[in-house]
Amino acid sequence: MKILTCNSNRPLAEAISAYLNLPLTKASVRRFSDMEIFVEIQENVRGEDVFVIQSTSYPANDNLMELLVTLDALKRASTRRATTVIPYYGYARQDRKSAGRTPISAKLVANMITAAGADRVLTVDLHAGQIQGFFDIPTDNLFSAPVFLKDIAERYNGGDLVIVSPDVGGVVRARHIARRLNADLAIIDKRRERAGLSEVMNIIGDVEGRRCILVDDIVDSAGTLCNAAVALMEAGAKSVSAYVTHGVLSGGAVARVSASPIESLVTTDSIMATEAVRVSQTVRQLTIAPLIAEAISRISLERSVSSLFD
Repeated sequence: MKILTCNSNRPLAEAISAYLNLPLTKASVRRFSDMEIFVEIQENVRGEDVFVIQSTSYPANDNLMELLVTLDALKRASTRRATTVIPYYGYARQDRKSAGRTPISAKLVANMITAAGADRVLTVDLHAGQIQGFFDIPTDNLFSAPVFLKDIAERYNGGDLVIVSPDVGGVVRARHIARRLNADLAIIDKRRERAGLSEVMNIIGDVEGRRCILVDDIVDSAGTLCNAAVALMEAGAKSVSAYVTHGVLSGGAVARVSASPIESLVTTDSIMATEAVRVSQTVRQLTIAPLIAEAISRISLERSVSSLFD
């Protein structure tokens, strides 16, 4: 087994490598003067089981192209199996036709990854589980819930916890965490007037005098989370925190969170922290390196991955 990383999230790749006690494969992923990507695998990988770690986060197109070129290099180097480890799967929010004459980009990206030579995909908390069906190769979708559950259990106790889904689409995720914590569940009903803007309408569930924890898969502009936090506080919540798997946090999102009623926003390191995240007193990251490393080990040994979550 070999572990190889591109440039999107090297700290996470190094943490996975350290957990597995396996050095990263030597490779050069660089650009020519016109920003054309060039990849050179500097070790023999013939007949090897290779895992390529690359989130397709910002800059999404550059990181996606790095992954595709790396997969082609591995295929031409006669690797036995190339597994693409994508902690954050970019374009996942474009998983359906939201209006006439719009693309399903998540499917297009899946086709590109398969055509480039991937034999298997390993990812974390897909925006929609059905995206697994966009791939014609085996796909494992890991869940960050065990990492969040451990942190919540260490920091919160008592019977006044309420797990809140910021929209109807995230109810299954929030319900799972609420059940494991033996906590109540609340749902925020919102109406999105146009892309990037959301308006909170009402709260389903009792949050008055309770400590609320918002749970979601992606935080981008943080508008939804901040609006949800304001609505919860107006409904009488004692405090509001948030646990979100993928911290995209584009633009002024970190400043927006810091200025909101959210006491703390916890994300995973599926996306490498920006400088704004690193210096923030409100945002912190939990590592999913052990989770991904364990899944990689089980795939290589042909053991069950789903039993990680039993």
